[in-house]
Amino acid sequence: MRPRWKSPWTLPYAGRDVSSLLMERAAQRPTHPFFIWEPFEGEARTWTYAQFDADVARLAAGLRRNGVRAGEHVLIHLENCPEALLAWHACARLGAVAVTTNTRSSEKELVYFAEHSAPIAAITQPKFASMVRAACRGIRFLAVTETDGDATGTQGPAPDKADRFANLYAAPEGFERLPPDPWRELSVQYTSGTTSRPKGVVWTHANALWGGEVSARHEGLLASDVHYVHLPLFHTNAQIYSAMATLWAGATMVLAPRFSASRFWEVSLKHGCTWSSMVPFCLRALLEQPVPERHAYRVWAPAIAIPDAEPHFRVKTQGWWGMTETITHGILTSLTEAEPFRSIGRAAPEYEIAVLGPSGAPAKPGETGDLYIRGIPGLSLFHAYLNNETATEAAYTDDGYMMTGDRITLGEGGILYFADRAKDMLKVGGENVAASEIEAVILTVPGIIETAVVGKPDPMLDEVPVAFMTLAAGSDPRTIEAAVREACRRELADFKRPRRLLIVDELPRATLEKINKAELRRRLGEDS
Repeated sequence: MRPRWKSPWTLPYAGRDVSSLLMERAAQRPTHPFFIWEPFEGEARTWTYAQFDADVARLAAGLRRNGVRAGEHVLIHLENCPEALLAWHACARLGAVAVTTNTRSSEKELVYFAEHSAPIAAITQPKFASMVRAACRGIRFLAVTETDGDATGTQGPAPDKADRFANLYAAPEGFERLPPDPWRELSVQYTSGTTSRPKGVVWTHANALWGGEVSARHEGLLASDVHYVHLPLFHTNAQIYSAMATLWAGATMVLAPRFSASRFWEVSLKHGCTWSSMVPFCLRALLEQPVPERHAYRVWAPAIAIPDAEPHFRVKTQGWWGMTETITHGILTSLTEAEPFRSIGRAAPEYEIAVLGPSGAPAKPGETGDLYIRGIPGLSLFHAYLNNETATEAAYTDDGYMMTGDRITLGEGGILYFADRAKDMLKVGGENVAASEIEAVILTVPGIIETAVVGKPDPMLDEVPVAFMTLAAGSDPRTIEAAVREACRRELADFKRPRRLLIVDELPRATLEKINKAELRRRLGEDS
């Protein structure tokens, strides 16, 4: 078993945790805006650092009053809204573990998350309340927000009085929080992998502090910055690159329910936004919007450098690469230098990066190889996979490098370009999707002999899933297609559902009789 590096006298965050950082900022900048909620309808609301810290203290006291104890899991199934950020920080102060789940998940996926993480309580919105209550069978209580956050979206029924999130708040007097321990488990996120079951990535408080400090440094964030956050808070990008980085810098974040190209500039100008983390889809959508004559943005981070777009928007673009398991960026471009088109940058100085060819030798310029990263588990790399020590150990080589499953092309001068996902992963509008997860659902439909899911390039979403299928003799294609679509609707989040179903006589084979997915991608390209 790999040794765990747990020397408290050398740990950069000894004697600190996420809540101590928030309390420090509240003492240093009590009246400075930390968090501004900008809903699509209704009035914006601002929390100063002192106000946000006070609400977190009251909510943590209320969670304890309702029976939540340190180390226990609380499932947070929320779209972007104030309660999502408040609940995450309240769990941190209490010493509980926040399990943040994707709100686009199907009921079956949510049942798996709940059974695997065993939460003792859940927090959600009205439109998800019935599904969360059904999925989380062992919880002691369910707290439901007053609204769904986005007033333009589908509304669920108002919560029962006993279930209201507002009832969780309690007087913080007498609340004694545990001594800060950077090694205490903080949160769990589920990430798609090579199997049909996502793995729960466990972070410590040290992980989040590391992510906040390093992200703020990579992004050049200043206390005067205003970070516009429109990506989902249940993912690493918004949780760490945006929210924790803002907290570390003592800056301000503006939170929207979700990305909206038509509202982007209005909100940005209203609050003087200077920084935003994105995915490539966001830039493509903003190309359709008029750019204001003046704005305050310094940097957008769409994951790849797009110098051709910089004159149009008058904003520097920053490329980066990271995973839930790496907490922050392991690779990134410079904020001051011109970078090649579509590059993701160079190795970040806080990590060791290796790009290895098939023989295990380092890749040479122009070659594509497997990406490995080395750091410190529980600090600069994730702590563990929840309830899966075997997978945790298997993620590392004998010399401590984590196998990312991504393929990288090495350019001149150490510049890196993202090439592919060795783990048969798709990237759909910023969401990681395992092809095997979709295939497993399709194969439950009677009459399907084989299936293979590949990504088809998409001008807005990067790529979308397409399923190739072979059928048993005598099967009715239209009946099969309808059954597949119904199974995917029932069991998969909407972004995971195939956009096209293609019935073929046989699937192409590569070596060892494996399905040749490269050939299937080529066929899709020709079909386009």
